[in-house]
Amino acid sequence: MAHGVISCIGRCTITGMLTASGNQFKDWSAAYRIFKGQRMNIGAIFSEIRKDVLRQNRSKSEYIYAHMDDTLLRKRGKKIFGTGWLRDPLGPPFCNNFIWGQRFVQLSVSLIEKDIFGPSRAIPVDFKHCPPTRKPSKNATDAELALYRERQKKEKMSEVGVQRVIALRKSLDDDGYKNKQLILSVDGSYTNGTVLRKLPENVDLIGRIRKDSKIYSLPEEQQSGKGRKRYYGEELPTPEEIRQSADYPYLPVEAWAAGKLRTFNVKVVKGIRWRKSGKRNLMLLIIRPVCYRLTKKSKLLYRAPAYLISTNQDIDIALQVQAYIRRWEIEVGFRDQKTLMGCGQAQIREKSAVEKVPAFVSACYGMMLLASHKVQSKRPTQLPGPKWYVNLKKQRTTTGDIINRYRVENWAQSVKINFSDFVNIEKKLSKCGKLANPAFSFFILCQKLAKLESLDK
Repeated sequence: MAHGVISCIGRCTITGMLTASGNQFKDWSAAYRIFKGQRMNIGAIFSEIRKDVLRQNRSKSEYIYAHMDDTLLRKRGKKIFGTGWLRDPLGPPFCNNFIWGQRFVQLSVSLIEKDIFGPSRAIPVDFKHCPPTRKPSKNATDAELALYRERQKKEKMSEVGVQRVIALRKSLDDDGYKNKQLILSVDGSYTNGTVLRKLPENVDLIGRIRKDSKIYSLPEEQQSGKGRKRYYGEELPTPEEIRQSADYPYLPVEAWAAGKLRTFNVKVVKGIRWRKSGKRNLMLLIIRPVCYRLTKKSKLLYRAPAYLISTNQDIDIALQVQAYIRRWEIEVGFRDQKTLMGCGQAQIREKSAVEKVPAFVSACYGMMLLASHKVQSKRPTQLPGPKWYVNLKKQRTTTGDIINRYRVENWAQSVKINFSDFVNIEKKLSKCGKLANPAFSFFILCQKLAKLESLDK
């Protein structure tokens, strides 16, 4: 089935996996039963992926970098378990679109390819189904409404996400990484009181906040012991006002982004408190907008500034900025899993299958990236790209490159053809110039192939 996930050309359904792996003429019932009940332990599969990532990163970093985000899988069937009307994040900014689909929460761990300030990959280590809570009918009793509100609190995205973080921290402790701090990068949807107040020990969070958030200084020590202790001091300017103020200087910070080391200007305000985080001390990071040009002659444009908070004020600023920049890899992973690997395309309705098939595809994606990373130093020469591609040395092996290489090796082994010979023959023929008779060109190609076959024998 894992072989079929990567080799599948069309829609990545269960029958598509079977056909791609050459099992379309066998009994297919076992392939469907494996995703039902307790036959497949998805947690154990992700556990092996997590351990392998940590072994690769053992000597490269003193921290463990993780990312958390949610994604939607579009569906059409109204009887599929866990589906509902969800807000479309790709909708226009002036209106809220709604799509029928499923939602999943994913946790990924960064696989550092070279060093701390260098390229990395987000390897999925958890993929949890998070169905929306169904609202009872208008004629529901008070007990049913109370049960609905209680379930709504437990099954909301933030609550499910923080429970998965707690489970990940426990798994890391069981693997022997109690002394390593886990740095979790999230977006604004998980930077809230539900997550911040329930973070386990040895877990630090870096997340986005609103530019108009109300933040406070640390409270002054009370002289007398009477009354309740203050949690918050004086109100500070909002993050947007701090960014525009000249009282807070910018600090130059180097971090890896978009293929090379770049310098970012960052404002740092330590010792603040936010009502969502309670008594936890925070640090505010404001990254200055980065300028860019669409073309060499176009006007200078600016990206949006980033307003971040961190729960740890002792970690180096450059490491925290780099950790948050790495969070973009989980968005790249979602795109690759859904468009290239076919995550969410399986036509299933039963509860256990709905939860396990997308997670299985995500696990195959993680194992494929790990395998590519291990053989990167001794990787064989790849096929050249199309002629219309710019012939530049690639700094990053994309998911499409890995899938194409996997298919070439499997197909070449199946039909016993060396595809590189076709490339060499094409290069030799291109030096001879254009031939008047195409049939003669084909005749020369056949002679070359016959000669190669005789040499192989």
